[in-house]
Order: sequence, then structure tokens, then C-alpha cells
Amino acid sequence: MADLLGSDRRFTAGTPPRDATGWSITALFVALFVIFATWSTLNGIHAALATVGVGGVLPAIPLVLCGIAALILLWPAVQSWRQSQVAKSALAGGDLVATRVATASLREYAFSTFGYAAVVVIALFAAQFFIANELAVSRTFFQVPLIVSSLSLVIKAFWTNIYIFVIAEILVLVWGLIVAIARMLPGDAARPIRLISMIYTDMFRGLPAIINIYLIGFGIPLTGLPVLKDLQPESYAILALTLTYGAYVAEVYRSGIESIHWSQVAAARSLGLSYMQTMRYVVVPQAVRRIIPPLLNDFIGLQKDTALVNVIGSIDAFNQARIVASNHFNLSPVTTVALLFILITIPQTRLVDKLIERDQRRTRAGGN
Repeated sequence: MADLLGSDRRFTAGTPPRDATGWSITALFVALFVIFATWSTLNGIHAALATVGVGGVLPAIPLVLCGIAALILLWPAVQSWRQSQVAKSALAGGDLVATRVATASLREYAFSTFGYAAVVVIALFAAQFFIANELAVSRTFFQVPLIVSSLSLVIKAFWTNIYIFVIAEILVLVWGLIVAIARMLPGDAARPIRLISMIYTDMFRGLPAIINIYLIGFGIPLTGLPVLKDLQPESYAILALTLTYGAYVAEVYRSGIESIHWSQVAAARSLGLSYMQTMRYVVVPQAVRRIIPPLLNDFIGLQKDTALVNVIGSIDAFNQARIVASNHFNLSPVTTVALLFILITIPQTRLVDKLIERDQRRTRAGGN
């Protein structure tokens, strides 16, 4: 039996695969070109640093290491070439299975070369952009002495942004749930409430956040209403963001509630629970678990929109950075603000990805 299988092996794999040596040759050329471009760019960086008095041996060390690291790109390209030779030898010997395996392997190595080369090319374009016009871009956005000197002021003002979005997120969670439940109240008696909640969500989802902040931040003080006219700009910003994002979150809640099967509600009502008890104990707890990823996405947007409060005079991180930037005619402090927002946003973005992956695994496994 073994002899029979061995003798038939060359005939059971089907037709021979196409010659993929071209992928290997292309991968080698791409790797060599990217390595040459890397060395050329690193030389340009060294020359640009020398123009601002940062030349010498010490700054050259990381550049040399980067140039050596670029040589790693040759490894998958060479492996692709080696697999192409293995595929040719196997095909000449009539072993179609080994030919197909080697051909698939050479394509994998070649595509790996292209993928990593694309990443390097993007990094090279960024480097060329920063060193263009004698480091004009770097001086404008990344002037290190100015970043260091203004860092304490910007971070201190950034706490205003943190205060606004923490309070606003708590209020949005509560307010959005109230609006969602109001829009889903059953019966003809609740029709006016459903209409009001629908008008609210449609209006504030269509209203840009900056206009809402401007109208509330400048409009309410002009009305002279007791208590409201004496609030701080941060309070007006929290109110405006709560109204704006409450409309978005209400729709997220509603989609989560509607995703719960109607039999859950029927079973709860048959046990004697009222509508509000059914929502509180049965529907909402299940719905909230399903809508955590989109809720976090909305909160990421809310955090970024706290930078809009500068229009009503609140000294947040962006406003503070603008003041420093206007005094020094340089945008490096604004870059600091951008980095701060990125630092607090990326972990949440990765958390959303993990939650979505977990939900997808549970769904594929047939869980609830």
C-alpha cells in the first residue's frame, strides 16, 4: 500500500503550479531598493542635523543602527528566492506536492517582503517630510526646547479637559439611557414623550458640537437666568457635550435594547414584572453588555471634542498651547496637546478592539 501511494503521489496533486520565480526576483529588487532609499534618507538626516549643530559621532550611532536594521529586509527576499529554487527542483523530480508547498512558501516570503517594505517606505516619506527645507517642519512642530519649557503649563491645563470629559461621560450615560427608554415607551399615552425624545435625538445629532458649545456657552449667560448665568465655562461645556453626545448614546442604547429578543420581555411580563421592572432587571443589563464597544467609541469622540471648549474661553490644554504658540510663533506646544490626546485615546481604542473580538468569539461559539 505504501509503495502504491508513493508511486501515485506525483499524479494526485493535480496540474503543476505556475512558475512564481518572478515574485522572488521582484522581492529581491524591492528589498534592495528600499535598503538603498533607507541609507540615502539616513544620510540626508545626518546632513540636516549637521546644519543645526547636532552632527558628530553620537547622533550618527542610531542612524547607523537603523541602516543595519534595514538589511533585515533581505532575509524574507532571500528565503523567497531559495524556495523558488526548491520548487524548481521538486518540479523537475516530478514531486508536485513539494512543488506546491515551496511555491506557497516563496509567495509568503515575497509578500512579507512587500509588506515590511511598505512600512519602511512610509517611514522614509515621513522622515523626508520632517527634514525637508532644512528641518523646517521639525522646527515648526517639534522644537524640543519649547516643548519642554511649556510642558508643565499644557499638562496643567489638560486636567481641565480630563475634568470635562469625565463628568460629561457620567452624565451622558445616565441621560442617554433616559432618552432611549423614553423613546421606547409603549402605548398611545406615551406617544408625546416618544415624539419629544425623537425630536431631541434628531436635532442634537444634526447639530455640530462646536455650535452647541458656542450657543450654550455664550447664550445662557446673556439670558440672565438665575444660577445658570453664573456658571463657569467648563460647566457650560459639560452641559453642551452632554446634550450633544446624549443623543448619540441614546441611539446606541436603543439599538442594544432592540437587540434583546422579544421573548425576554414576554417572559418577564408573564411573571408579573411591570414595563420599567422588565427594562431594569431583564433588558437593560443584557443590552449594556452588548453596546460597550460602541459606547467607548462615542466616549473617545467626546474626549477629543473637549478641545472645542476653547471657543468659550475655557483655558484647556489646546487654548493654553495656542497662547504659548502665539507668543513664540511656533506650533510645538500644540503638538504636545495632540500627543496627550493620543496617549489617552489609544489604550481605549485597543480596549474597544479587544471587546469586539471577545464578542465575536462568543457569537461564533453560540453564546449570548
